[in-house]
Amino acid sequence: MKNPGKPGAIAALAASVLALSACGGSADAGSEQAADAASATVTVEHAQGETEVPVNPENVYTFDLGVLDSMDSLGITPGGVPQATFPEALAEYASDDYTKIGSMKEPDFEAIAAGGPDLIIISGRTAGSYEELSRIAPTIDLSIDQAAPIDSFKEVSTTLGAIFQKEDQVAERLSAIDSSISDVHAAAEGAGTGLIVLTSGGELTAYGAGSRFGLIHDVLGVEPATEVKADGSHGESISFEFIAETNPDHLFVIDRDSAVGESGDAASAVLDNELVNGTTAGTEDQITYLDAASWYLVGYGLNNVDAMVSSISDALTS
Repeated sequence: MKNPGKPGAIAALAASVLALSACGGSADAGSEQAADAASATVTVEHAQGETEVPVNPENVYTFDLGVLDSMDSLGITPGGVPQATFPEALAEYASDDYTKIGSMKEPDFEAIAAGGPDLIIISGRTAGSYEELSRIAPTIDLSIDQAAPIDSFKEVSTTLGAIFQKEDQVAERLSAIDSSISDVHAAAEGAGTGLIVLTSGGELTAYGAGSRFGLIHDVLGVEPATEVKADGSHGESISFEFIAETNPDHLFVIDRDSAVGESGDAASAVLDNELVNGTTAGTEDQITYLDAASWYLVGYGLNNVDAMVSSISDALTS
């Protein structure tokens, strides 16, 4: 995944917002202020550069479901979203009321151009289309930096707050999330080790610290059951024997097939064998099947991060 922004992006955003024109004193102050508001912009530093975008854009197309989740949390309605398997919390966006702008990896450039968006938001899956999308409308890449996911998430959230003039709401939500994280981190002390496993087509992949699901270890403090090798957004291919030998106290499972709407055995069926059931996680009923779409597709949004933190809290304290 790409770095979500250059150092000081939050400060640059604040300076840009403060620099927005303010009129006053003349008889036409009201009309001038209205005109200024309609044409106001903010400069956003993001993963692929710096882009001037309109403040409170009316027709926003987002490929990133984490951003969509944050917009939904802040009461901001998008104009266009990708075709995707939406989790229950975002199910309304599957409706034809929202322009479908391609898949999460492949933009429909013709549909996007025809829709006339004021702002396009992309992230890792569509990062390669940045240049072409930028020729259609202002485009920003709000990818999350997996090496520092919460800091990156906060920066992305602050960016959205500046664009949509929702700074206070964003700050309030982030403060609440910080509090929840602290509570879970405390619960993780002494709760034992954890292993994150993704199932896909009957195959198993493990993810560890610093990975796309590293929130569990890096932020929430669950001790890794073993060192897991990662290659970018991909984890390490493993076997049932690997799980048995690692013997985690907690097993956190994500079913990719379920997340992307593909057929195949459910993760619970794939892992129902003597090797997995014989681990501490299996014998102590500490195998947690995480919401697949939430973890695999949505990721870092204001509502979803709260839900992800809560799911780990439940696993550690139940």
